[in-house]
Amino acid sequence: MSVSPVLPITVVTSVHPLQRDLVTSTVFCDVPGAVVLRYDLGADDLRRVVSDFGGVVEDVVVPLEHACLGCAQREDLLPTVAAIAATGRWSALVLALPVGADPTPVLAALCTQDDLRDAVAVRGVVAAVEAACLVDDLLGDALLSERGTALGEDDERAVGEALARQLDEADLVLTDGTPDGRARTLLAHLCGPAVPVLPLEDTGGAQLVDVAGRTHRSGARADLLTVRRPPVEDTCGVWTVELTSDRTLHPGRLLERIEDLGAGRLRARGTFRLTTRPGTVCAWDGAGGQLSIGETGTWRPGDRSTHLVVTGTEPGDRDRVRTAFTDVLATVPEEAGAQEEAAQQAAGTQGPEEDGFEAWLGPREPHVPAHLLTDPLVVE
Repeated sequence: MSVSPVLPITVVTSVHPLQRDLVTSTVFCDVPGAVVLRYDLGADDLRRVVSDFGGVVEDVVVPLEHACLGCAQREDLLPTVAAIAATGRWSALVLALPVGADPTPVLAALCTQDDLRDAVAVRGVVAAVEAACLVDDLLGDALLSERGTALGEDDERAVGEALARQLDEADLVLTDGTPDGRARTLLAHLCGPAVPVLPLEDTGGAQLVDVAGRTHRSGARADLLTVRRPPVEDTCGVWTVELTSDRTLHPGRLLERIEDLGAGRLRARGTFRLTTRPGTVCAWDGAGGQLSIGETGTWRPGDRSTHLVVTGTEPGDRDRVRTAFTDVLATVPEEAGAQEEAAQQAAGTQGPEEDGFEAWLGPREPHVPAHLLTDPLVVE
C-alpha cells in the first residue's frame, strides 16, 4: 500500500491586503505544483479561494454563525486543508490567512489535529509588511477597525498588536519597498537576527515554499515565559531593555504607574509576579498602545521572577520605563510580609481583599483557571 507524501505548508500573514496578495501571487510564477488557499473573513461569512497554476479551482462563500477566526478554523480551514492533502494533486500548500489574523492558534491546530498530523507539515511562516509604514504600523495606535480590516465587529485590536503577533511567528519577513535603518533594526530587535528580511519584489515563489527548510517551531518566540532580548545592538534609535527582578510588583503602585511602564510607542512582552498573587504567572503583552494582562498558570519552583522585554524608538521612553519598573517593585523588607498575608487570606474561609487586578486576573483565589484576556487594558 502506498503512503501519500506529507504536504508542506507555508503560512502567509499580513496586516495589509495588497502585500498579502502580492506574496501569494509569486507562487504561481515558478512553483507549478503549488496550491494557494486564501481566506477572507466578512461580517458573517468566510470566503475561501483555492488557486493553482491553472487558475481558480474554487471560490466559495461560507456562512458563519459567528464571524471569528476560531469558528472559521474549526468549521472550514482544517477540513479544507485535510481535503487538499488527501487529493495528492499538489506538492506544496501556501495558506494565506485573513488580513490581521493571529497565526498562532491556526498553527497550533495544524500541528495537533489528529487527521492532519501525518498528512501535512508547517514548514514556515511568512510575514508580509509595507516598508514605508512598518515602524508606525508596529508602534502606532491605529486600530484595525479604522482601516477596515478588523475580524468582526468586536475586534478592537491595534494594527501593532496584530502585526507583532505575526512577527512573533515569522520565519521570513518580506518587505514591499526598502526598509530604512530604523525599520530594519526594529525587525531585528523583535524577530532576532536569524530571521531573514528580504524585498518582496526579489523573492520568488520557490523561496516561499522552502522558507524554513525545516518544521516551523510554533510559539518559540511568542512564549512570554521564555522571551529574551535578541543579540542585536541598539542603533538607529531603536532600543530594547530587559527588566528583571526576583521581587514581586506592588499592585497599587503598578496601577498608578502602568501608563509610565506600558504606554506609548512600545512593544513589551514577558511575565510578572504580583505581591498579592505570588504563585500566579501574570502575562504582560503590549503593542500599538494596548496592553493585555492575564493569567497563564502557576509558577514552578525556581522560576518565580518578573522578566519583561521592552522595545521602543523614543529616547525618553527608555528612562521612563526603567524608572517606573524600579518604583513598582515591592520594597524589602517593609512589604515582604504582604506575600504571606495574601496567601493566608486566599487559603482562609473569608475571601481576600481586592488588589485592583480582578478585572484582568480574576478573583484572588488559590486555584483560578488559567486564561488570557481577550479585552486589552489600553494605556494611552
